[in-house]
Amino acid sequence: MTASDTPLLDLLTNMTEASFEACELDPETLILARIAALVATDAPPISYYMNLGNARDFDVDPERIRGILVAIAPVLGTARVTSAIANIAKAYEIELEVDATF
Repeated sequence: MTASDTPLLDLLTNMTEASFEACELDPETLILARIAALVATDAPPISYYMNLGNARDFDVDPERIRGILVAIAPVLGTARVTSAIANIAKAYEIELEVDATF
């Protein structure tokens, strides 16, 4: 047995895969629910990075993600939603940096 070079990333990936397998929601609904939860918890950009990758993998339209932000804004407020927008933008920067290293 060899140790992974990325044990934490591997654990998070396995947890995400297990969640997809255990959940009875369709992938798009599950991803939108995750995005809403990230906004609600004021998650950091890396959390958005991981989930936006899943969104892309399952062809979730960015308009649907914008739609979920609009839907939850009255509940969570402008501070939380604008923070999410900034963190999503940073997540795309992370993606560009990661892609450039490979």
